Amino acid sequence: MAPIAQAVTVSLQELKDGTVSFEKLQQAFGPDSLGILVVKDVPPEFASLRHHALSYSSYLGNLPKSELDKLENEKAKYLTGWSLGKETLKNGQVDTLKGSFYANCAFYVDPKLSCAAPTEEFNTDNFPEYLSSNIWPDDATLPGFKNSVEDLCRLIIDVAVLVARACDRFAEKEIAGYPNGYLEKVVSTSTTTKARLLHYFPEDPANAPPAPTKASEIANGEGGDEDDWCATHLDHGCLTGLTSAMFVDEAKTPVVAPAFEQTLADSKPLKLAPLPELDASPDPASGLYIKSRTGQTVQVKIPRDCIAFQTGEALERITEGKFKAVPHFVRGARASMSDGRIARNTLAVFTQPNLGEEVDMEQHITFGEFARGIVAKNTVS
Repeated sequence: MAPIAQAVTVSLQELKDGTVSFEKLQQAFGPDSLGILVVKDVPPEFASLRHHALSYSSYLGNLPKSELDKLENEKAKYLTGWSLGKETLKNGQVDTLKGSFYANCAFYVDPKLSCAAPTEEFNTDNFPEYLSSNIWPDDATLPGFKNSVEDLCRLIIDVAVLVARACDRFAEKEIAGYPNGYLEKVVSTSTTTKARLLHYFPEDPANAPPAPTKASEIANGEGGDEDDWCATHLDHGCLTGLTSAMFVDEAKTPVVAPAFEQTLADSKPLKLAPLPELDASPDPASGLYIKSRTGQTVQVKIPRDCIAFQTGEALERITEGKFKAVPHFVRGARASMSDGRIARNTLAVFTQPNLGEEVDMEQHITFGEFARGIVAKNTVS
């Protein structure tokens, strides 16, 4: 197996107290880092919020196609709602190995908002990817889905604000002319932050390559492509909040949502029961991999009770390269390593600037301009 790298870890209290050292931030995000910071001792409700929201990923992925089709938004290039097989990855491949549900997190700033407001330059006609309203499954289909996802996203963004504050302390000292509190303001006030609930489908045993057995096989992409579930890429936002993955054996667990009809007399909103979670993936080689600054491929494990934050390209530009975006990918759980049907569910929250905010002060490139180029590159033409 590829070596397992230990991510830099800080406590939530250290972030609140402003005692995270500059040295630790550089170890986590600097030019020679893995570009990832793990936050421990997060609020106690995180465990339940994570379990419920990630369970909905399996429920969602197993809905009938007729229901999933209602959640698609082709005009927005599937960057709101559900998508499967709409994204191009390496070598022009179409991604059919994972389904995803995108939600705008403008509700963090204003509960009444379903997406960012149009600007003079960007509107629903020329940039629907960021200016299309959320498409949620109705409560008759997936009761409690919207609230579960929103509640987990709010907690992750709350912690991201504190990570951003620590980054600001560093940048204000190390970068001439850096605006005080810039990144914290971006993360706490942005209406363009997006969440992506991911469902990596169980691998079909009939099409499964043999499981890799040696470190060199993973490093060289033998036994199937190394980045078979999510090709090597950079996130294009500022800080990406990540939960640990939840592995579900869908052969042993009912993942079809029962039909519900809630009446006006019901006192509490319905919520689907969380699914049984495996203690770990049956394939130890599955999970998150990072391409280190030296070119080595390493595996990084996020503890279940922690939240991880990765650097994105916008943060690299904002900090003039003091913090670096991290190339990473996800490797699938081999069917040959289990007698079940193992799905992997996770949530990523991409905190990013509002569309009109500059991410490159020298070239005067706004985040909207920057994001438009990324979207065009990653979607099927």
